[in-house]
Amino acid sequence: MLIIIIIILLLFQQLPGTTSLGMSSFNLSNAIMGSGILGLSYAMANTGIILFVILLFSVAILSLYSVHLLLKTAKEGGSLIYEKLGEKAFGWPGKFSAFICITMQNIGAMSSYLFIIKYELPEVIRAFLKIEENSGDWYLNGNYLIIFVTIGVILPLSLLKSLGYLGYTSGFSLTCMVFFVSVVIYKKSQIPCPLPVLDNGVGNWTYNNTVPMHLVILPNESANSGVNFMMDSTHGHTKGLEEAKDTLRNSGVKYEAHGDNSDKCEPKYFIFNSRTAYAIPILAFAFVCHPEVLPIYSELKDRSRRRMQNVSNISICFCQTTLCLSELTLFFLFVGEVEDELLHTYTKVYTFDTLLLMVRLAVLVAVTLTVPIVLFPIRTSISALLFPQRPFCWIRHFLIAAVILAFNNILVIFVPTIKDIFGFIGSSAATLLIFILPAAFYLRLVKKEPLRSPQKIGALVFLIVGVIFMIGSMTLIIFDWIYNSPSSKHH
Repeated sequence: MLIIIIIILLLFQQLPGTTSLGMSSFNLSNAIMGSGILGLSYAMANTGIILFVILLFSVAILSLYSVHLLLKTAKEGGSLIYEKLGEKAFGWPGKFSAFICITMQNIGAMSSYLFIIKYELPEVIRAFLKIEENSGDWYLNGNYLIIFVTIGVILPLSLLKSLGYLGYTSGFSLTCMVFFVSVVIYKKSQIPCPLPVLDNGVGNWTYNNTVPMHLVILPNESANSGVNFMMDSTHGHTKGLEEAKDTLRNSGVKYEAHGDNSDKCEPKYFIFNSRTAYAIPILAFAFVCHPEVLPIYSELKDRSRRRMQNVSNISICFCQTTLCLSELTLFFLFVGEVEDELLHTYTKVYTFDTLLLMVRLAVLVAVTLTVPIVLFPIRTSISALLFPQRPFCWIRHFLIAAVILAFNNILVIFVPTIKDIFGFIGSSAATLLIFILPAAFYLRLVKKEPLRSPQKIGALVFLIVGVIFMIGSMTLIIFDWIYNSPSSKHH
């Protein structure tokens, strides 16, 4: 069925300049969401509630201002291709800088999406098949699965000539994300603190906070023992804990306390540690939609700068509200238990919960459908850099997409953690795309405004802030890598 839909999309593609405002908003929103909704929970866990909300709103506002500068520069520069704006502003170095930044940012975004598929899809399959331990079969190997998903779904969708029809898949992707947020809020009332934790199906469960426990039970007996390992109690935390302990005693399950860590259940409003250095780059990474802005603008029906600005306003405000709501709920739920990737944190509480499995499947569908949108600007950049005067060619169109996806698959197989992708790309390419390049292009190409005008002064300040932020965040992240490297710990 999916193959038939993709063939129809390929045969009946929309022409440039015919994409509605709604479809354009779907595409831009989908470019922002995806891994952002999963990665920001890690940022909040290392900044605290108040600081995170301040940073989230700040980055969203700065991203809107950056899009404003980019659209105005595109009008004055007479081009809707990022690389050509760079070339007009600074010659070949500007063109090459834009190409490198767009490629790095979108390769990082695609890698983060594939990273989620690699680690989540095997767990979802294992849960649906009720397999308590990874048997090592090929269909539970994430490296194989991302290759199959790439060839079967992502590559065919990436062959569309324009972004227009991807609005339908983007709309479905956003629906999956809204479903994810709704379930997160719903589950908040059902998960107690402290959290019960399953140690990979070997029967070790731990209450990580007030009364940690070591449960001695065979996993396959849980269905008949009357023990609710999911702990879906809507009672208060203390009452739920006592009821859980009574149930375990009546079922013949032994437990033993390991200490008191109740401070983990107290939400933190301001947090500063070595991992806080990743917070702003992760936020910047989540809100970088600039490589997609100009391609979406070029296909917008009744195209105008104001109309595209409305698309950006709708998309960024929607994503900012959704991200803020979901991350606040998740932080109050897991507090200090959040891992680099959110859905792995959920597995501490739920293993075979049907609703959560549907959520995880929805997230997998959402990030899978986001990859073709993120790939589109990379292919456009490569074509603009290497084949600037060549007419459109389907063979080249296919080969560039295939090479990009193959490189991403190789990268994801060897990258150890999603946090490194978010941190490094967010502090380098994302900062350049949000702050430095739009401001620099604006200052260079918009000639009709005097240098001392409020608009030019604002762009200059924006540029300086971007440079300071990039240098500072990169320095902190490098120090964190050095400090937490295996060799430094050994010494």
